Amino acid sequence: MAQTSGDNRLDGMAHSEVHYFNSYNHHGIHEEMLKDEVRTKSYRDAIYNNKHLFKDKIVLDVGCGTSILSMFAVKAGAKHVIGVDFSTIITKAKEIVEVNGMSDKITLLQGKMEEVQLPFPEVDIIISEWMGYFLLYESMLDTVLWARDKYLKKGGLIFPDKAIIQVAGIEDGEYKDEKIGFWDNVWGFDYSPLKHTALTEPLVDTVEMKAVVTDSCPVLTLDLYTVTVADLAFSLPYQIAVRRTDYVHALIAWFDIEFSACHKPVKFSTGPHAKYTHWKQTVFYLKDVLTVEAGETIDGTLVCRPSQANRRDLDIGIQYRLQAHDQGRNVAGQAQYTMS
Repeated sequence: MAQTSGDNRLDGMAHSEVHYFNSYNHHGIHEEMLKDEVRTKSYRDAIYNNKHLFKDKIVLDVGCGTSILSMFAVKAGAKHVIGVDFSTIITKAKEIVEVNGMSDKITLLQGKMEEVQLPFPEVDIIISEWMGYFLLYESMLDTVLWARDKYLKKGGLIFPDKAIIQVAGIEDGEYKDEKIGFWDNVWGFDYSPLKHTALTEPLVDTVEMKAVVTDSCPVLTLDLYTVTVADLAFSLPYQIAVRRTDYVHALIAWFDIEFSACHKPVKFSTGPHAKYTHWKQTVFYLKDVLTVEAGETIDGTLVCRPSQANRRDLDIGIQYRLQAHDQGRNVAGQAQYTMS
């Protein structure tokens, strides 16, 4: 597995609503997102290449951050853009909008989407970069859906409007041993209680394509025009075909995004086969090591729901079963993870 700088476990991520929004006060996270070429260029292309959709329209930018998407929309001919963000980055966003000569076209509001008062009763287009790790971890999708139901006019557009979670199996023995096996003997002591903790924490990291042993399988497909908040808690089947004889130590997940309203649809993927994005991939190590051969299948169920302890955390369950040619290698198991 290709390592990124530092340990990208999610230990330090937000554990409260306030912490979540405060994390977006710092310019570093916005720098990372703006430098994510796949992310920012996809939004820019979807907006600039469809000026006929934006011309003279009222646009709502949910979670506008530094207001880059709002400015894209103005350049594409929007009549007016309302950007909403809870974090104090919006103070800087107002300065950015002003130095770019767009203060008359962009209204920026600080506050929760559900509480601010928009200057228009309805909007023609909603744009938002709402996606989190594993698509749904600390995502703003529920807020986007609230804004859709409250403000989007009949026949209005959402950018982007489709998201798909994909899964695949990987060989990652060396790194699994480094991260998980380490706890078996720590300076001569048995630290196995922490091994259990390590196995229940997904890892956000960059996976090399050569580590992928199976085909991928779409598990969850979201249509932003019809999806409800209730749909974001799900239990869905998957089945992945094994490509080569190898071992499977973990399942990985990533997401694909589509702007389908466009004249020429714009898509991007956060998978290991695609160009790097700051979302990377999410790795779920399995208790078992699966010894697999080409042509076999791994199937099971992926369960995901917001944690009862903190709605911005995710509880994820994975059931897995290897359907081997040799029944002696059949393995079935299940694992529970928390993204927190």
